[in-house]
Amino acid sequence: MNFIFHNKQMEVTDALKEYAEQKIRRVETIAPVEEAVVTFIVNGHKHDTHKVEVILHLEGGLIRAEERTGDMYASVDEVAEKLERKLRKLKEKLRRRVRRGGLPELALDRLPEEETEPYEIVRVKRVGLKPVDLEEAILEMNLLDHNFHVFINSVTRSTNVVYRRIDGTYGLITS
Repeated sequence: MNFIFHNKQMEVTDALKEYAEQKIRRVETIAPVEEAVVTFIVNGHKHDTHKVEVILHLEGGLIRAEERTGDMYASVDEVAEKLERKLRKLKEKLRRRVRRGGLPELALDRLPEEETEPYEIVRVKRVGLKPVDLEEAILEMNLLDHNFHVFINSVTRSTNVVYRRIDGTYGLITS
């Protein structure tokens, strides 16, 4: 696994990098990972908030997790545990799909070229929409650690958005 480290508002020591690499590398026992992008952030207003964000590049997909604590090493521990849980959940989901006779495609498109808009667009993301059931859409949303996910509903063939509500339940927007 290749590691790429980024930092915001702090200097990252070699010891912290080695610690993060050791903790995150454990996920390779669950699934092969091509690359891990690790970002260390100290909140500029609250210096007691240490955030670690990790994006794992798997064959055909991404898994993202982040954690905030009062200590950078504790944040690394928690984000590594969260990644392990997500990978185990994905692995089990894939096993169930194989037993049912199909595998999900986790294809990601490249970002489009920048376009000039009257509003300030700070990021453009293209997603490959494919027919999936609601359960798989929720799984993909959770694996990416996002609050919403756009997909084509395999039952209705319409574009849907599933989202996580504040109380932890899920909502569905249909077209």
